Amino acid sequence: MQVVNIHKRIINQPKARVSSLMKTLATKEDKVWPKDRWPAIKFKTGLKIGEKGGHGMIRYSIKGYEEGEYMSFEFLEPEGFNGDHRFEIIALKEEATEVRHSILMKTEGFLATFKWIFVIRWLHDALIENAFDTIENNFLETKKFTTWCYWVRLWRFLLKPSK
Repeated sequence: MQVVNIHKRIINQPKARVSSLMKTLATKEDKVWPKDRWPAIKFKTGLKIGEKGGHGMIRYSIKGYEEGEYMSFEFLEPEGFNGDHRFEIIALKEEATEVRHSILMKTEGFLATFKWIFVIRWLHDALIENAFDTIENNFLETKKFTTWCYWVRLWRFLLKPSK
């Protein structure tokens, strides 16, 4: 199954300010990832091409990285996820920047397609919107939080790690 999944958010800040946040991804000072609500994203030696890492059940390697412009990741797991995803930072105006996340992949096999359609897509969409909230909240007094639909709440409950 061909998957094209794109999320965009306009941040009313200059590109340089948004870009400076994006380079903190997967660091101790991460100002992008909603790690208070989702499994942290980790890479052993930071954002370097070829570095392997991921979050939760998702694993990938860094395929491309140009600071202030984009970062792309190639899926390693789950099995049957063939393709990549990327973050892009795009200046729209002097005081407006678009942050874009896109997945372009094919699922191979029944299990991978099932996981995408019924589980991962829902969790992914909520995670990315929460990441965009985290980015935007660096510039806002009143914080945003994109609420989760019933399906996301259900999967988070069912997949919660046992203590």
